[in-house]
Amino acid sequence: MSKTIISTANAPAAIGTYSQAVRVGDTVYLSGQIGLDPATMQMVEGIDAQVIQVFENLKAVVEAAGGSLADVVKLNVFLTDLGDFAKVNAQMAQHFSEPFPARAAVGVAALPRGALVEVDGVMVLDGSCRRD
Repeated sequence: MSKTIISTANAPAAIGTYSQAVRVGDTVYLSGQIGLDPATMQMVEGIDAQVIQVFENLKAVVEAAGGSLADVVKLNVFLTDLGDFAKVNAQMAQHFSEPFPARAAVGVAALPRGALVEVDGVMVLDGSCRRD
C-alpha cells in the first residue's frame, strides 16, 4: 500500500525529520502539534493560547489531508503539567462532538521548543467512522 505525505503552510512546518501527516489507505497519522504559530514559527504565550493553537494546527493538517476533525478517531495529549488537562478538555469541547475520539493523556517532563502541550492523532477518511 502506498503512502501519501500531507503538508500545509497553514500549520507549522516540520522542525525535524518527520512529516505533518502521512496517509496510508484511508488512515491518516497526524504528527504531534505544539503551540507554534505557523506564520511566525514562534511559540504562542501561555497554556491557554497553546492549547487553542494546537487544535488550530491539527485542524489545518486534517483539512489538508481531505478530512475534518470529525474524522479523528484517536488523540494522544502530552502535557508538562497534568493540572492543565481541564483546559485541553474545554478546548476539545469547542472542536469535537460526541461521540468523542479515543484519547490518552500523558504527563511529560518536557516537550519540543518549551511547549506546554502537544497533541497527535489518527484520522480515518473512509466515512465509516465519521462522528458528525
